[in-house]
Amino acid sequence: MLSPRYFVEANLYPDEEAVIQDALRHLLRLRPELKIQLAVYRYQKGEVSLAKAASLAGISWIQMKDVLTEQGIPLRLGPETIEEAKNEVESLRKEIQGNL
Repeated sequence: MLSPRYFVEANLYPDEEAVIQDALRHLLRLRPELKIQLAVYRYQKGEVSLAKAASLAGISWIQMKDVLTEQGIPLRLGPETIEEAKNEVESLRKEIQGNL
């Protein structure tokens, strides 16, 4: 069985955390649906806003809203804190700039 330790011992990565992060990046690249489901999970737990979940999933906030609705997950509309509001504004700005 493979172990992150082997990659470090072979001097391919500086530490086991780097091996794991690289493996997870490649997994999410190959299976983008996992990015979406992970974003849904974090949204459900209240860890992220709708805009942040969309950003994590790599989709627009409208698409994220549709994904949540299709899965029967209630939407939390409006930020609960100033920090959440700022994060949502920044995410929307980035999305708008990307569409110009």
